[in-house]
Amino acid sequence: MIQAKQELLQALTRALAQLAPEAPPAAVFESPRQATHGDLAITAAMPLARSLKKNPREIAKALVDALQADPAVQRWVAALEIAGPGFVNLRLTPAARQSVVGEVLAGAQCYGQQPARSPGQGQRVMVEFVSANPTGPLHVGHARQAALGDALCNLLATQGWQVQREFYYNDAGVQIGTLAQSTQCRLQGLKPGDDGWPESAYNGDYIQDIADDFRNRQTVKADDREFTASGDVDDLDGIRQFAVAYLRHEQDLDLRAFGLRFDHYFLESGLYTSGRVQATVDRLVANGKTYEKDGALWLRSTDYGDDKDRVMRKSDGTYTYFVPDVAYHIDKFQRGFDKVINVQGTDHHGTIARVRAGLQAADVGIPAGYPDYVLHKMVTVMRGGQEVKISKRAGSYVTLRDLIDWTSRDAVRFFLISRKADTEFVFDVDLALKQSDENPVFYVQYAHARICSVLSQYQAQGGDAAPASLAAAELSRLAAPTEQALLLKLADYPDMLTRATADLAPHDVAFYLRDLAAALHGWYAAERFLSDDAGLTRARMALLAATRQVLHNGLAVLGVSAPASMQRAEAPAGASA
Repeated sequence: MIQAKQELLQALTRALAQLAPEAPPAAVFESPRQATHGDLAITAAMPLARSLKKNPREIAKALVDALQADPAVQRWVAALEIAGPGFVNLRLTPAARQSVVGEVLAGAQCYGQQPARSPGQGQRVMVEFVSANPTGPLHVGHARQAALGDALCNLLATQGWQVQREFYYNDAGVQIGTLAQSTQCRLQGLKPGDDGWPESAYNGDYIQDIADDFRNRQTVKADDREFTASGDVDDLDGIRQFAVAYLRHEQDLDLRAFGLRFDHYFLESGLYTSGRVQATVDRLVANGKTYEKDGALWLRSTDYGDDKDRVMRKSDGTYTYFVPDVAYHIDKFQRGFDKVINVQGTDHHGTIARVRAGLQAADVGIPAGYPDYVLHKMVTVMRGGQEVKISKRAGSYVTLRDLIDWTSRDAVRFFLISRKADTEFVFDVDLALKQSDENPVFYVQYAHARICSVLSQYQAQGGDAAPASLAAAELSRLAAPTEQALLLKLADYPDMLTRATADLAPHDVAFYLRDLAAALHGWYAAERFLSDDAGLTRARMALLAATRQVLHNGLAVLGVSAPASMQRAEAPAGASA
């Protein structure tokens, strides 16, 4: 169907050029609002009506006449219909719909993907996510970032982008000082609640674990650092470096359990030691984009759409937190990333305007709107019908490792991507463990496993389930309504990936997979696959194999496995389930 769409798009381009040779609109197909209206829709008549000063239905009629004369339309379109104020709906031929099976089987894991971008086409993208300061284990907010960020990276890769995953953290700020002090207090024998225990200290049991390993002069190694403890309770700087390495190592273990690795780590402290922060401030001052007021240095961010000017350097001489962010993003741009996406909590919403203002004021060639942001809301965890309270300071918050241990990596990934990032999300541990249609990840994975079961039965009966063999099946036999619906859903996969990437919306992949699984389960309940009709059986095996491939590909984008079998008992092939 990819070929059919491409040829029809070219036909539409030619038809529009006939109607408006001086300024033809872009040729675009849309999805009809209702499936009963057709397979593709054209809305060009309405904008053309304004430029050509004609009735839109009159233009739609001329467009239909031009299309009907085109060989591609004659080959792939069964009917052209004018609807409403000037919509043109296309109904594809069965052959056009059925062609998707061969395309999926030929494309295999690459089906739906775009080729790698060439230099000059904006081929390099960095996605920065998680970026947790090493002051404790990764909590469920970080888990949502990890799921969103990794799926977004996979999505971008399907569209030909060269993707880098980056983790940014501070190893020398106030929070790190608190971490070092908390660990030193544990080394001195103090614990939360004792006289002398700092009110601002971290109270989690993990602080005692750090102290014990420091006292025992252990060596810890993270992906980006390694440190050996001195064991000296008075060595506060050594305690700080050891605690940071210890918790970075713990974060690495959590991320590996989640199936995630980063390509690069960036330290906030490096922005100061390298002089990047000072150079950024000097440039903004030299460009006339700052002023002094009340002993502070201010950025004229209102010149760039911010609601008020922002303090850069406070009266005590320290910089506000958005200043190193500006320096960091200048560094990203200078490293050659055509596109940069930050996945952060909604509490960072206020930083967007000031960071972008600082980048424009710096005048280093960065385009407006750089970087892009995906902001997510936090997660409420339910278990046993009760909310699990999250309190980082008390050390009792739910961690990423908790969610994985209570459910599974697949469940955590799928659940945390199954809603738009900017919506509240309740992670129901009990639901994630259910082996029923109520559990969305089980529902999708079971569709894949169900197909594997049927194909295994087909092979056990002597059938050849190799993709090359199935691609030669008599696909015209796929005429049942449930089969037509499934074929159209498979054909939408490439466009869905493109839309989801453009919208930075990995949840669209989860939505699509649930719809695809529903179409598969509906077909499974309606038709019998293994029958005495060898031609029909083979055609249905081909459609099953194509559906399995797309389920596998979509789950891979989310970082979720596609199991060949599930614990739930299989129904007989083609029987109601």
